[in-house]
Amino acid sequence: MPSRLDNLRSTLSEQRLDALFVSQAINRRYLSGFTGSAGYLIVTHKDAILATDFRYVQQAKTQAPDFQIIQIGGQLNSWFTKLISDLGVKSLGFEGDDVALTTYQQIVKAARKTSPKSRPRLISTEGIVERLRAVKETEEVESIKKAAAIADAAEDYASTQLKPGMTEKELAWILEKFLREEGSQNLPFPIIVASGPNSALPHAQPTDRPIQEGEPVVVDLGARVNGYCSDITRTICYGKPGDDLSRIYRIVLEAQASAMNSICVGMKGEESDQLARDIIEKTGYGNSFGHSLGHGVGLDEHEYPRLGPNSTDVMEPNMVFTVEPGIYIEGWGGVRIEDMVLLEEKGPRPLTNAKKANL
Repeated sequence: MPSRLDNLRSTLSEQRLDALFVSQAINRRYLSGFTGSAGYLIVTHKDAILATDFRYVQQAKTQAPDFQIIQIGGQLNSWFTKLISDLGVKSLGFEGDDVALTTYQQIVKAARKTSPKSRPRLISTEGIVERLRAVKETEEVESIKKAAAIADAAEDYASTQLKPGMTEKELAWILEKFLREEGSQNLPFPIIVASGPNSALPHAQPTDRPIQEGEPVVVDLGARVNGYCSDITRTICYGKPGDDLSRIYRIVLEAQASAMNSICVGMKGEESDQLARDIIEKTGYGNSFGHSLGHGVGLDEHEYPRLGPNSTDVMEPNMVFTVEPGIYIEGWGGVRIEDMVLLEEKGPRPLTNAKKANL
């Protein structure tokens, strides 16, 4: 089975690059296994180098056995020139969607200090490693499953803890404590607990608002295991839901089921999104579904592929992504139902299985 470095080198050949300079922390971890907070990778067709400072050299030697470890210090241009000259790199890709302007200026400065005959062309790239990360290996899926199981348990626990008068912040703290006690590492993202009108905000932050009977309560949370994330949303309600909540909830549930049943290998992200969007649009709520249907999940809580309007990302076997339609109405509230799936040849297999509300 090709290694991650093998896959990257194949991509470098396709894009006619001699090397890739990796600055993005998650990409660095994915390729090397190194979890330190500082460092760079330089990968050529023959060499794999991890450059980091004194604090992390020993850690790097342990975590990244397939990489040559070099100790660096000072600004990038103080050590980068000699490195790329020694490697004989003629075309150097860098992560244009990650590199800050000051870092880019140092890369340029370092390149200009090389002799004219050996000076590399600098080529901005986008998504090279991220697209490799989108297709998950067996061990990655196992870690995601464990993170999903913890998140499932937290969503089921939320329903048992919900009571009138409890504030959004109180419920969010109860759930964060539960996730950590069940084995989650640092959470992938801040927990969302949004009740009543606040639930019309897709990325609401918990407030001191007391939760009331009969209103929607959107609970969006995730766990992290071995660095891998999970992401799930349930909309719950204390007491009897109003007619509007029941009707809108059923629409969102139907939209999610339509996508979960029909997404397939080879489908584009925009086509996957449309499966759910068609259901919502025909009920007159099209303008109230303003975000994409889903996104990849792995070492990052949001990664390739994107399932949304105008997305040309192609669904491939062993991709893990969310399916999360929603309807949001200003002044009233919102409903979102989100699950993670593993795309198999026969279709999506749910990875999250927390109980859905009977609204």
